[in-house]
Amino acid sequence: MLREIRSLGFEYAELSHGIRISLMPGILEAVDAGEIKISSVHNFCPLPMGVNHAAPNVFKFTTSDRWERENALKHTLKTIETAARVGAGAVVLHMGRITMRDYTDKLLEMAGRGETGSARYEKLMSEAIEKRESRKDKYTERADELLKQFIATAARAGIRLGIENRDAVEEIPFEGELPFWLKGFPAETVGYWHDVGHAQIKEHLGLIMHQFHLENLADRLIGMHIHDVLPPGRDHQEPGTGSVDFAALAPHLKTDLIKVFEFSPSLSAEGVQRGVQHVMNLWGTA
Repeated sequence: MLREIRSLGFEYAELSHGIRISLMPGILEAVDAGEIKISSVHNFCPLPMGVNHAAPNVFKFTTSDRWERENALKHTLKTIETAARVGAGAVVLHMGRITMRDYTDKLLEMAGRGETGSARYEKLMSEAIEKRESRKDKYTERADELLKQFIATAARAGIRLGIENRDAVEEIPFEGELPFWLKGFPAETVGYWHDVGHAQIKEHLGLIMHQFHLENLADRLIGMHIHDVLPPGRDHQEPGTGSVDFAALAPHLKTDLIKVFEFSPSLSAEGVQRGVQHVMNLWGTA
């Protein structure tokens, strides 16, 4: 896996939330041999024993279940340990979700039919936002409490924690709240991880303006996942084939930003190379 990534011209790779523990010896061997460098690690990595598929939300930070919270803590600390072992600079975190009806799929379905300006769409979106606002406090408090337990360990290891924006209406952090949330944490350890595709989906849903959202968080930005979106919600596509305006994002990028291309497994090697070149042409580097 890592050799194929290296053969495509990448000096660094991110270890994802789909890495089984049985793969770790080979990964460590490749890293130690200098075949590849690791830029970042996505929680949870390696996967917990018995989990054999990508599972970033297997343990939610927002849960009230004691067993699940203990495992969220244990396996996040394990991910930080993994990041330190492979010389990564950051760990990407999903912060959880509100327990409520799933509105996102229906909203995307309506957006795909061009109904975002309809009274029916606005009613459903208002209902979703009202529902999450009325329930959010205890969930965000749980996520906040758990995050605080990782900070000292991450700081000692020299690992930054990146809170990733999400694509679902029900997941946290919510669109406008992250800048205020981040103020409660040390900037040298906790920052923002911008997923380009997720932000674009939120724009398609009418919840944000992608460029301005990134601009508002640029001072805490530590990394990003780069991919394109076929409207309204088919992400992880080749840059240049979807609706993301990569040129508009360029002014908000820092020189030390960790940039990770996060593509669908169905994308061909040629598609990967075209997409990377598209971004490099617009950003000057990748």
